[in-house]
Amino acid sequence: MTLSFFDQFMSPVFLGIPLIALALTLPWILFPTPTSRWLNNRLLALQSWFINRFTQQLLLPLSLGGHKWAILLTSLMLFLISLNMLGLLPYTFTPTTQLSLNMGLAVPLWLATVLIGLRNQPTIALGHLLPEGTPTPLIPVLIIIETISLFIRPLALGVRLTANLTAGHLLIQLIATAAFVLMPLMPTVAILTGTLLFLLTLLEVAVAMIQAYVFVLLLSLYLQENV
Repeated sequence: MTLSFFDQFMSPVFLGIPLIALALTLPWILFPTPTSRWLNNRLLALQSWFINRFTQQLLLPLSLGGHKWAILLTSLMLFLISLNMLGLLPYTFTPTTQLSLNMGLAVPLWLATVLIGLRNQPTIALGHLLPEGTPTPLIPVLIIIETISLFIRPLALGVRLTANLTAGHLLIQLIATAAFVLMPLMPTVAILTGTLLFLLTLLEVAVAMIQAYVFVLLLSLYLQENV
């Protein structure tokens, strides 16, 4: 029974073929595409308003050099939100609970921000490793600490997203199993447990959206330091 709780995080396989590629492709099919008409329907208007507001808030602290990342960061935000929200549906698989996928997104994007900083402003980028006014005996230690913290950033991005979604899904399954077991034994407790499960599901919806936003926001902050 303990192992079955973690079966939901296994990548589904059909005829020996992993279906994670299908899970990654599905969100793009669900988004409505703009039409050539002058006036769009309500769904397209709402989608355009959300994208414009998010892009405006995301690029507000960035300089003009960072505005080139607008399409990439906005697309990543919509992609992560879609994967996280679709994973809350029954009989679905959440690819973002896989650390390999999250690290595959975090490491290249983080590395791109670092390389941009080293190319455009190498002195300032290397200056982040040593705060101004540091005493001479502490210089080697601080350089090592700042270098370690720099390389931990992509790991923190991937682990944060994976841990939050995995913990939420596991807690939902645990409470749902408890409610199912308690229903014939203690109906009142089972109803209270079901109410808690409903509230936890609403919380998990918020977590799915917030974690996608935090992932993109931290990337934009890393980009801000290097542009």
